[in-house]
Amino acid sequence: MPIRVGDIVKGMITGIQPYGAFVSLDNGFKGLIHISEISERYVRDIRSFVHMNDRVSVKVLDISDMEHIKLSLKAVAPNKQRFQFIKHAGVQPLPDSVIGFSSLAVHLNDWIETAYEKKQEELS
Repeated sequence: MPIRVGDIVKGMITGIQPYGAFVSLDNGFKGLIHISEISERYVRDIRSFVHMNDRVSVKVLDISDMEHIKLSLKAVAPNKQRFQFIKHAGVQPLPDSVIGFSSLAVHLNDWIETAYEKKQEELS
């Protein structure tokens, strides 16, 4: 069965470099998960997310030829699916906070008016 862009495939991590992780796919092909496709979070060290011989499910992002397959781990991550579910589940947004700093724009008109009045007094 041919591999296509958008497919979710399984494989094993066979190499880790600072720029990404190499994956040997179960269908015999090889691909690369670029560091930007490891996680939604900042990735300082790829080894914090995957290890040699880990079994992973990845999404096929691009196939330039069968020797250069771009893969994504973050596209199939359980946290991403959970986040999308919560995002679309009708969760009510938090109310605006009354405590804390308010925008300077709230006070801007008052400040301009006060400055204008002072300037008028100086000129009279």
